[in-house]
Amino acid sequence: MTLFGRRSFLAGTAALGLARAARAASPMGTMRGPVQASWPSLVSNYRYPDWFRDAKLGMWSHWGPQSVPAQGDWYGRFMYMQGHPMYEHHLKTYGHPSVAGMKDIQNLWTADRWEPDALIARYKKAGAKYFMALACHHDNLDCYDSRYHAWNSLRVGPKKDIVGIWEKAARRGGLKFGVSNHAAHAWHWYQPAYGYDPVGPKQGQRYDAFRLRKADGKGLWWEGLDPQELYTGGHAVLPDGIDTIEAMDKWHDANNGQWIETGPKDDPAYVTRWLLRQTDLVQKYKPDMVYMDDHELPFGPVGLEAAADYYNRSIEWHGKIDVVLTGKQLKPHARFGMVADVERGFTDHLWDEPWQTDTCIGDWFYNEARLHDKSYKSAEEVIQRLADVVSKNGNLMLSIPQPGDGSIDSETEKVLDGMAGWMVHGGEAIFGSRPWRKYGEGPTQLVAGMQNEEKAKPFTAQDIRFTTNKGALYALFLGRPGGKATIRSLPRNNATGRVERVTLLGGGPVPFQQDGAGLHLDLPRDTGFVPALRIDGHGIV
Repeated sequence: MTLFGRRSFLAGTAALGLARAARAASPMGTMRGPVQASWPSLVSNYRYPDWFRDAKLGMWSHWGPQSVPAQGDWYGRFMYMQGHPMYEHHLKTYGHPSVAGMKDIQNLWTADRWEPDALIARYKKAGAKYFMALACHHDNLDCYDSRYHAWNSLRVGPKKDIVGIWEKAARRGGLKFGVSNHAAHAWHWYQPAYGYDPVGPKQGQRYDAFRLRKADGKGLWWEGLDPQELYTGGHAVLPDGIDTIEAMDKWHDANNGQWIETGPKDDPAYVTRWLLRQTDLVQKYKPDMVYMDDHELPFGPVGLEAAADYYNRSIEWHGKIDVVLTGKQLKPHARFGMVADVERGFTDHLWDEPWQTDTCIGDWFYNEARLHDKSYKSAEEVIQRLADVVSKNGNLMLSIPQPGDGSIDSETEKVLDGMAGWMVHGGEAIFGSRPWRKYGEGPTQLVAGMQNEEKAKPFTAQDIRFTTNKGALYALFLGRPGGKATIRSLPRNNATGRVERVTLLGGGPVPFQQDGAGLHLDLPRDTGFVPALRIDGHGIV
């Protein structure tokens, strides 16, 4: 039995006892149970769900108020940094950030063309087995019926429970449902909102986050809401006297531009509120997956409290831990206690345990320039990525950008239609599959790590990925071979086995010859993108 198999068996056996354990709520509202707020407890109790191992492909609606300007990622930070293109767009379109701030952009989020059931149906047709909704980004608006945070989508913007509506649509569509939480970073991410223009006609005039308090909203659309609760308070405020854009940028980079997993030292209550919001989110929507935008877990022991709460709730819901909690850059002590996520990056080897990569066909938040310059990832690139990830024991979480109105554009529709066409025949090589003895072969070397996909070289016809499913081996060509091709990982010998039949999925039998140099194939000239072969034989799997 493999290490992973032995761990799964032991964890599954232990689950019988876990389901009978007594449970109670702690003073902080976290669910008490057999899983404790420590890495050893998470690791010893966690089991990777079979549904996740079988699913392989999820879709993500990374959608919120930052989609409204249609300028791409991190609008709520960059709109407060003079000299940045998003600042210039904001000034021209909405006004100066001392008056029209991110709070006002949030209220312009309408979702008036959003059709969740229709989108879920499209995503399912394109192959999605699970779906994730953004619950709260760094802009600190809870996109759900939030008990502990007044700045939420029922009071601001669309006046709808976005997460709740997504959850019902996803479950109606037969998909597992997840949520993503990015709010741990809002406190340092938002600090430019307390700054000012270092140059120009409004030099030194502080932005709205610095000036506004709850009383200032009387008679305005945000009456009763406290801007300081949204913008998190001034924890690293740009000092007076900076008079160049370069000096401002340098100061922000040094003081609030880092990825920080601790809370603000001057406001410990921020961390307490984060935990309350997280447990409220989990309790309300019972997600099958929680994606944390963090390196491991945020806020040290408080992040562990959130993880234990989630696992203990799963035991209450399902009688076992049947959920997925993701984190990035897992260290050895955290491995096997949650699912590792590799954001916009690659791995160069076959993993022992299931993992996930997440990426987007464009920018995380909608960028209309992608529509006009047709720079989305193509359906072929998405399926290449899916094949590579699945061959290495991973899942792909794919984000589909939506503008503020909730629709999807025509170029995005083409990508989804291309994926759906491939899935008609190719899906059997993906869904429910498991890795082979090696992930693949070919000349293209991928560099392991996050945020590096733009540096990757294109795949070639010699780059092949393997999966197994129901006793058969599958070979997926990442490039387009067209004609003669050889799979060098399948020479005829006692170790490899004897190939008896080769079938092109959606295309019928393929002539072949197996010798000491590999499996030689005579493929059709036009196989379409990422052709998948089913290989049957004796001793192959």
